[in-house]
Amino acid sequence: MSNVPMTVSGEAALRAELERLKKVDRPRITAAIAEARAHGDLKENAEYHAAREQQSFAEGRIMEIEGKLASAQVIDVTSIPKSGKVIFGTTIDLINLETDATVTYRIVGEDEADVKQNLISVGSPIARALIGKEEGDVVIVRAPGGDVEYEIDQVHHI
Repeated sequence: MSNVPMTVSGEAALRAELERLKKVDRPRITAAIAEARAHGDLKENAEYHAAREQQSFAEGRIMEIEGKLASAQVIDVTSIPKSGKVIFGTTIDLINLETDATVTYRIVGEDEADVKQNLISVGSPIARALIGKEEGDVVIVRAPGGDVEYEIDQVHHI
């Protein structure tokens, strides 16, 4: 299994979710199953089937998170010397050369990506176009709606 890049905050969020699933959700679901069993006939017991479905989802998510954490390569961008280059974990201010609109993105791991919060996946077309470039460079991003030309205004190692 290959290493999956992840930021320090992304790892912390996954560990917090894993902790919640194991220490809060798992005991709550187990108690709900026990209570539903006490009601008798399991064939027609909707509460029992709903609790078992929740248990299945929670256990699957626990296994998924444990797998991701086992193969995670946590990268602390603050410990990397600042070079002005776009690398994993950096925050980039871009200027759309067609519209002069400014946008800021942070390049993060697949699980951390959230476009609404301007967190883009390292595997996204825009991140792939930006990696390795420097402040002042012009990049062309091949997007589904057509090519977009950006100038890298600033690179922040936050």
